Amino acid sequence: MPRFVVLEHDHPMRHWDLMLEHGEVLRTWRLAEPPRAGEPIPATATFDHRLVYLEYEGPVSGGRGRVIRCESGTFTWQVQNVDRVEVRLHGERLRGVLLLEQIAGDCWSAEFVEELTAG
Repeated sequence: MPRFVVLEHDHPMRHWDLMLEHGEVLRTWRLAEPPRAGEPIPATATFDHRLVYLEYEGPVSGGRGRVIRCESGTFTWQVQNVDRVEVRLHGERLRGVLLLEQIAGDCWSAEFVEELTAG
C-alpha cells in the first residue's frame, strides 16, 4: 500500500507539504493550512519529491528551513486524474477521504470530505 506524509515546513513561510507516494516519487502539494475536515484548504501543486521525505525530519538543503513530520500513514487511490485526486488516508490521526481538485494551473483545493477519527 502506498504511503503518505504531511510535513510542516517553515520556509519561505509556514506551510504544510502533503506528499503521496506515486511510484519512485512523492506527488506534492503545499497546503496553506494543516489538513482538517469539512473546509477546503488552498493548495499549490509543487514538484515531485524524493521518497526519503516519507521518513525525514530536519533541515532542508540550500538553506530552505526545516521540516517536521506531523502525520504519516498509508493510503488507497480512489481517483487519480490530471485535475482531480481522491485518496483514502489511513494515518495516525487523519483517517478518511481527501479530495484534491485543480482550480487553475498549479492552484488546487484540498478537502477532507469524510473524517473517521479526530486527533
